[in-house]
Amino acid sequence: MRFVDEVEIVIQAGKGGNGCKSFLREKYKPKGGPDGGDGGKGGDVFIRADGRRNTLLDLHFQRHYRAENGQHGKGKQQHGRKGADLIIHVPPGTLLIDAETGQVLKDLRRPGDSFLAARGGRGGRGNMRFAGPSCRAPDFAEEGLPGETKRIRCELKLLADVGIVGLPNAGKSTLISRISAARPKVAPYPFTTLVPHLGIVRAHEDCSFVVADIPGIVPGASKGQGLGLRFLRHIERTAVLLFLIDLADPLEEDPLETYDILKAELGQYSDRLLAKQRIVALNKIDLPLARSRMRKLRGRTLPDGVPMMFVSAHTGVGLRGLVSRLARLCGSRTAEGCASFAAEDQEGSAVTAATPPAFAERIPEPWPYPRGGDGEGGGRKT
Repeated sequence: MRFVDEVEIVIQAGKGGNGCKSFLREKYKPKGGPDGGDGGKGGDVFIRADGRRNTLLDLHFQRHYRAENGQHGKGKQQHGRKGADLIIHVPPGTLLIDAETGQVLKDLRRPGDSFLAARGGRGGRGNMRFAGPSCRAPDFAEEGLPGETKRIRCELKLLADVGIVGLPNAGKSTLISRISAARPKVAPYPFTTLVPHLGIVRAHEDCSFVVADIPGIVPGASKGQGLGLRFLRHIERTAVLLFLIDLADPLEEDPLETYDILKAELGQYSDRLLAKQRIVALNKIDLPLARSRMRKLRGRTLPDGVPMMFVSAHTGVGLRGLVSRLARLCGSRTAEGCASFAAEDQEGSAVTAATPPAFAERIPEPWPYPRGGDGEGGGRKT
């Protein structure tokens, strides 16, 4: 399915029906008087979050939406029918913005959230409404009012607890494929991931959280390099940011400089991203170059006190400890379920307590290769 996360639509509520100008004409009632009915109200336009949708693809192909008009009034005091309301379904996490003024109209965070985007026009009154002592036979009626017309920009921000950020080919897709059931494309070249992916990580029977994998960020992304910062909106709602760094990159003499690069690019997008909880995972420790660098980095600490862990998304080493720590950082609802997890050492090669069966089946230790064959995590064929 094509991933669409931003689209602009035009919505128009229904027009109200016209009132009727009519006079009663029946036998034995020579002066029956005015009996024109009212016009019906135009239909409203609602935008509702639907949990079964995860992209704005439908809105991409249909940009114009119009609710039904109200029916006109008729004689014999018959009122027109109200126009049917129109409901536009969008994924949860969609932000509605007025395209003309830039005002945020509504943030549809949860499934079932609804917003009245455009009101239908009021129906016109029939001539029977104007009859009175001073006007016994009104020969006029009101026209229905037009409905509201708006241009709305819909921006989808994925709902996730943890956002994975890193340079291209750092192993993000391999990681999310190992700790969840998500199956993004995995290949040994940069920019394999072109759209964000979501994965549900079940760390325990009563402990789960959602991870978002976004395309890689390159130096200069804030100036439009690579894919730019377009997809960073999808980690704005997360509670934790996971910085995944390739420890075996031969072009980087100090892998921790990558952490500073990523922080700088995120800061160019929004200061709120840097205010989130962060954790750094140094990936690909199964490779010889990463092993030698790991010995030098074990005694170092990051200036801002962010925890640093060593993992291998390719082999699964260290992933139990990483998932356990991410679950605790996500909040109290996951911390209770993960209280029984034993902490791994920094290298991630020893597990000091029994792991829940469901989690042990998901992440074998320390082998076999991840599902999907070769890829970003290991960078070599199996």
